[in-house]
Amino acid sequence: MSEINLTYEEAVERLNEIVESLEKNDVPLDKALELFEEGTRLTAFCTKKLNEAKQKITELEKD
Repeated sequence: MSEINLTYEEAVERLNEIVESLEKNDVPLDKALELFEEGTRLTAFCTKKLNEAKQKITELEKD
């Protein structure tokens, strides 16, 4: 998977843009697939960031 050089907030914003584009139903199939693939990568990135934050909070609460 390619490196994503965005903050969590930027990734969520981009995901919202992708969803809006796909909801318009006027995106050609090839572009829709490209957007879906990007959205999948961004979702994985955001999930990883949230899990890391959760783990850090858990560790801090132990101290």
